[in-house]
Amino acid sequence: MKLIDGKRIASDIVDELTREVAAIDGAKPCIAFIRVGEDPASVSYVRGKNRTAEKIGIRPLLFTFDEDISQEELFAKVDELNQDSSVNGILIQSPLPKHLDEQAAFNRIDPNKDVDGFHVVNAGRVVQEDATGFVSCTPAGIIEICRREGISLEGKHVVVLGRSLIVGKTFSLLAMQKHPNANATVTICHSRTKNLVDITRQADVLVAAIGKPEMVTGDMVKEGTVVIDVGINRIDDSSKKKGYKLVGDVKFDEVAPLASAITPVPGGVGPMTVAMLMKNTLKAYKLQSN
Repeated sequence: MKLIDGKRIASDIVDELTREVAAIDGAKPCIAFIRVGEDPASVSYVRGKNRTAEKIGIRPLLFTFDEDISQEELFAKVDELNQDSSVNGILIQSPLPKHLDEQAAFNRIDPNKDVDGFHVVNAGRVVQEDATGFVSCTPAGIIEICRREGISLEGKHVVVLGRSLIVGKTFSLLAMQKHPNANATVTICHSRTKNLVDITRQADVLVAAIGKPEMVTGDMVKEGTVVIDVGINRIDDSSKKKGYKLVGDVKFDEVAPLASAITPVPGGVGPMTVAMLMKNTLKAYKLQSN
């Protein structure tokens, strides 16, 4: 069994981007983060993204708003950043409070600054296999892991657990593209799928992005499967200083002995998401400079 070190791969990408940004004469790339409310996870995620941007040499801007901000106020800030030529990328940290329309907020961002890849135009570009757009960062990170680890998807049966736009749906589209790092046969499973175990046991590559702690157990995986665990779930653990521990959607101790390769949680897909966000920001800078 090979343990896939997403943290190391992400670090390599950050180093590559750092060298590329250092070679830029004049103004450096800039990314604007919008955070609404004080959700601890969102605060932590934005802080991490901010820190990585600074390390690379990308200029981060952070705009925070109270939880009761109106849709109009949020849109006004997005419109302002869309018009600001010094800002190359815009990210709205999700989840947003329930009174705000999250997809409408994503679609308000200029598609050419949508470095999170959630705008309807960029989603459409993925469907059309148009590489000029931005691919959402977690699915792009999974493809990059496979590419750098020599995991071929060509002709393989890839089973994806979860159909969200953020991960499952977009990754499925990427995996089946007519592309050297793709060409897979894809099955998408979700909460209404029948005979789930029968399907997951057919997988050559299993991507778990369903948001349920340790849902994938040993009996669901055949020997030799590549397992990509996208889930990040907090579960109570009194032995930990924080009172909880992070686990994935895969029951690691049961599944790892069966897998040919597996991503851990934490330290697997998570770091790749941030690295791909920075890669998208540099891409946006180049497109806008040209």
